[in-house]
Amino acid sequence: MARVELRRRGSDEKRFTLLGVSSDSLLHYGTRDMAGPRRIDVEEVNGVTIAKFTDKKILDETNIQLIGNQLFSLVDEDRRQKIVLDFSNVEYLSSAALGKLITLDKKVKAIGGKLRFCTIRADILEVFKITRLDKLFTIKETQEKALEGF
Repeated sequence: MARVELRRRGSDEKRFTLLGVSSDSLLHYGTRDMAGPRRIDVEEVNGVTIAKFTDKKILDETNIQLIGNQLFSLVDEDRRQKIVLDFSNVEYLSSAALGKLITLDKKVKAIGGKLRFCTIRADILEVFKITRLDKLFTIKETQEKALEGF
């Protein structure tokens, strides 16, 4: 039995006792956080945070909640002000996910930041147009175009 300390920036220390798991094996799970599996890959390019969705289908409420929490932590905990959301992996997007994106936009604007979307499939982009969210969000065709002018 191993006693392992897991710390997450901006949160209190949490301790877990893991049965049959060595602390070394935990290092191989870098794509997980304590809230569940990572649903976004995050990198930084010239001071801009690029958050790329890892799921092809963003449909069920549990995943949408995880994605929302992970995106919100970029702003609430990490105080990132320049964010590009890359939708290149996303084939299906539930309308319930749109609410999380609207909330993220409000959070980013509240700290004086900018949020941009890129590489959205035509059928998903059509949903943004029908709901007029293409007027709220800055949407670019490519990641390179989204990074321009930040």
